[in-house]
Amino acid sequence: MRNEAKTTANSPTALLDPAPPRPFRARPAIWLAMIGISTAVCALAIMVGTHKFHLGPAAIVLMPILWTVLIGGFLGVQKWRPVGGRARAVSTHLMDVSIVFFLAGLGSQIGPSLTKFTNIGPAILLQEVGHVVGTVILALPVAVALGLGRTAIGATWSIDRESYLAFAIQRFGVRSPEYRGVFGVWVLGSVFGAVFISLLAGLLGGLDFFDPRALALGLGLGSASMMLGGVGALSILYPEMAGEIMALAALSNLVTNIVGFYAGVFIALPMCQKLYRMWSRIFGRDDLGRRIRGPVLASALGGMNAVGARSGATAKPAGAAADPDEEPDAETVDINGVEEDPTVVRTPWTWLTAFAAAGVAGVLLNALGTGSLRPLDVVGVLILLALTAVALVLAKLVPAVPSSIWVLALATLASATFMPIGPFIASATHNINVLFAGLPMIALIGMSLGRDVKALRSLSWKIIVVALMTFTASFVAAAAIAQVALNL
Repeated sequence: MRNEAKTTANSPTALLDPAPPRPFRARPAIWLAMIGISTAVCALAIMVGTHKFHLGPAAIVLMPILWTVLIGGFLGVQKWRPVGGRARAVSTHLMDVSIVFFLAGLGSQIGPSLTKFTNIGPAILLQEVGHVVGTVILALPVAVALGLGRTAIGATWSIDRESYLAFAIQRFGVRSPEYRGVFGVWVLGSVFGAVFISLLAGLLGGLDFFDPRALALGLGLGSASMMLGGVGALSILYPEMAGEIMALAALSNLVTNIVGFYAGVFIALPMCQKLYRMWSRIFGRDDLGRRIRGPVLASALGGMNAVGARSGATAKPAGAAADPDEEPDAETVDINGVEEDPTVVRTPWTWLTAFAAAGVAGVLLNALGTGSLRPLDVVGVLILLALTAVALVLAKLVPAVPSSIWVLALATLASATFMPIGPFIASATHNINVLFAGLPMIALIGMSLGRDVKALRSLSWKIIVVALMTFTASFVAAAAIAQVALNL
């Protein structure tokens, strides 16, 4: 991996040099390659289709999202014709539009169903408690017991999506153990989160223990790709409720995006920091995750942790005996292991290209997946692109509110039945299956995996276990609370 950049740069078959001057203007050939390959990956995944088999009382659902991740990920890491920095930079620009376009499609499915959800309003709000504290209660003790030290705080106070990553940089700094935990869970969630949640949702859905609506509400994790994976699995298990599942999950995700971040910062993080000190004393661990032998040192750990948390010190306490199972280099792992990509100069032409790619791919993949193509579907895609553009502009004007929240709110209101244009927008977007139209986002993430390989290899197996615990705890706790609320 140390020579990866050099190898890629000197490879005559590389799509691009991973370390060109920054910023740069991408050639049309790179745009066409990334658009064409990502769309072809999605089309192939749709043609492979959906396969379901039972594992005892549960069900495993293998669907186009999974194939898209696998095929895209293979293309992202293969060495024969590597995807380099310039291609990934173009991919990032395409994803910026593709993700918001996908969320616009989700919002258009919420609006027509808003009046149906008035009776489950408490469940939508209460499930957020599960997202906020489920990870802290269930995943944190596991992380401390495994010896992650203060890395456990960053890994378990949330599922660590982009907004939390940005907060961690400002709050803790990029050299801190807390940030390392956030970073590790973010990388794993970006690469494997959608697949893991889809499998977990399929397993839980096949048990017939949870109300499908509760599982749908639990999918409001604040991650579009994870929600997409879970919705796909539940929609296959409960095809007669597919529309309601999609709308509930999207509405729950909107609530999470609006209030979840603030609840995480002001409730979950302080709670996580306090409980971390308690679990550290119980398991006899210091801030580096090493075992402290002797009751005196273990009982004094609370004060040491508090000092370490304030100072950011990671020095070994005097008299502390090293754990024979300790990984001596664990604290020197470079958290900036992700290969830095160049940036594309964004011009009206690049934005037009990204919008056109999202629209054309959306129409083609939706037609391939649903087996039908209506002129009204093209109108629906154009409406979603218009909402995407408005959301991106508003996010630029009001940086405090991200485009994901803008577009979900705009699309939900625009398609609501009580709005003058709501019935028309709802009918135009009714036949657009966002599970197919949103696939390019997943393909582009997979094709960018080569950038994250070094970071993934640097992660201890412990952070992988904790990340999966964090995703599971957030989803299951939220679904359980929603289940209780629905039955009240």
